[in-house]
Amino acid sequence: MQFKNPEILYALLLLVIPIIVHLFQFRRFEKVAFTNVQFLKDIALQTRKSSQLKKWLTLFTRLLLLACVIIAFAQPFQSAKETFSTKSETVIYLDNSFSMQAKGSNGTLLNTAIQDLIEHIDENEKLHIFTNNHNFPNTNIKAIKDDLIQLSYSPNQLDYNAAILKGEKAFSKDKGSIKNFILISDFQQKESDLKLKNNEVFNYRLVQLQPQTSNNISVDSLYISKANVDNLELTVALSNQGNPIESVSVSLFEDEQLIAKSAVAIVDKAESIFTIPNNEAFRGKISIDDTNLNYDNTLYFNLDTKALIKVLVINESNADFLKKLYTNDEFELVIANVNELNYNTISDQNLIVLNGLKNISNALITALNSFSMNGGSVLIIPSDESNFDTYNELLRVFNLPNFTSKTTIEKHITTINFSHPLLADVFEKTVSNFQYPKVNSFYNLANTSHSNILSFEDQSVFLTHTDNVYLFTAALDEQNSNFKNSPLIVPVLYNIGKHSLKLPRLYYTIGIKNTIDINTILKQDDILKLDNSDVSFIPMQKTFSNKVELTTDEVPSVSGIFEVKNKDHTLQYLSYNYDRNESRLHYMNLSQVPEQIKNSSVASALDVIKSSTNIHELWKWFVIFALAFLIIEMLILKYFK
Repeated sequence: MQFKNPEILYALLLLVIPIIVHLFQFRRFEKVAFTNVQFLKDIALQTRKSSQLKKWLTLFTRLLLLACVIIAFAQPFQSAKETFSTKSETVIYLDNSFSMQAKGSNGTLLNTAIQDLIEHIDENEKLHIFTNNHNFPNTNIKAIKDDLIQLSYSPNQLDYNAAILKGEKAFSKDKGSIKNFILISDFQQKESDLKLKNNEVFNYRLVQLQPQTSNNISVDSLYISKANVDNLELTVALSNQGNPIESVSVSLFEDEQLIAKSAVAIVDKAESIFTIPNNEAFRGKISIDDTNLNYDNTLYFNLDTKALIKVLVINESNADFLKKLYTNDEFELVIANVNELNYNTISDQNLIVLNGLKNISNALITALNSFSMNGGSVLIIPSDESNFDTYNELLRVFNLPNFTSKTTIEKHITTINFSHPLLADVFEKTVSNFQYPKVNSFYNLANTSHSNILSFEDQSVFLTHTDNVYLFTAALDEQNSNFKNSPLIVPVLYNIGKHSLKLPRLYYTIGIKNTIDINTILKQDDILKLDNSDVSFIPMQKTFSNKVELTTDEVPSVSGIFEVKNKDHTLQYLSYNYDRNESRLHYMNLSQVPEQIKNSSVASALDVIKSSTNIHELWKWFVIFALAFLIIEMLILKYFK
């Protein structure tokens, strides 16, 4: 037993006073005359014995009464463990990801956790709380109560092992302190398993909050399934977890105005189709009615009037195949003879194609180098009579391997890099029985360490690239190759053209790195920003001579349609939606975690921590004992004769 105010115990010395009072009676006895002296002597003896016993009992109860009062003021206490003098630290990870929107018995899982924290933690107790996107170090519940109540859901969730590592680093380096680490989450199933360190440094408490139901319907994706001159057909993909639903209402909005509505039955997956006008700007939203998770009930998208990709062909060969590929509905194609080239037009292009040039002048090399450094793409198709010296000078500028020799032997193009960005979405599966094109002659490269797209049967290079420069090693005219007649030419050259200007997609995903090219020319000190009614921010951007490259990742943090603005002028629109990973309500089985560190509620976890270091205050018992002895003394004085 310990005392908060041990100095008060010195008052126990004052108990000597009642002892002295009872041992030494200063009262004088009065003599009374009586006839029967012997009778009086017997009565006096009996009375004196009773009086002494009563005095000793009274003394004993008074001593105990005073001792209990003094000890009560000293505030005795006792700890369940020998940890009452040990510093205690508490770090709490509060998962505020979208899956915590699921309903529990007392509202959403996140609100239930916050309410339990507010109710069961002393408002002045020092602790460290962090979420997926907020950090509250060295604080207390009283200071951050309003922040917790207003805590919003985060589109990006920390990996559980990353959260554990972050929480462990939040503790002090004091090896003698008790380190309590509470993780509050629904522990949604992720790619990696939960890993807890097997040591005695941290006292883990895992609080797995479970929803009442795991049913959820989400709008997963949207894509253009058909297109013609007048209309676009939009297909909405839905997914369902839980019981089959006979009818789900799917609505299409344009600028908050309801355009169309449909109803679909869904078991696991379903689709709904809408038709909108083609070649018109459209800022849309797909919405469903679902009472479970709310964040995935809406998907934003937009269609802007298409910006044509500018392609300049510097020509010294037959360019008819390029006219068929780069059509005027998507590309602005200009074919110029090498001897009639206007160099001032180069900087305005997105893609420049060198088609069958025999020689490349120094002026053209300089112009192409400047064009490439400003973000432009270059496609090099050599001639069968290419000048090695001028070509190698150009290749050195672009950090591509030099031509070393010419091989005049028939080779088939048999190796396709299916994972390359140009071909990643072209083939549904790897093709093995392809009718491979061939060449009659090609140029050997000094090395093949670059990213090859197409290769010959002996693994020598046919098409390679570095950054935004693409190089064929063989002429594509009919006398040298049948590549123009191969199915490969369409996806390869078409995608080179499409990649030269990254046109906006229907929508982008928040939390994933997105690169978007804005086809505009900025003046000095101009800067682009993204803006909507809720938030405005300046994204990462690179300014080139004919475009601005935007990069977004963690921002925006809210879904919606954003204006891309240069000052007060709107250039186009971009749509952002939350990642749908949180829609899958599958949860970890924590069976591998020791039972003694798991809890089903925040309150129970906090109670366990308190009980391990609780101080049991005993002063109330001594007050009760003091009252009891007071009553006993009163009874003795009244009834003991």
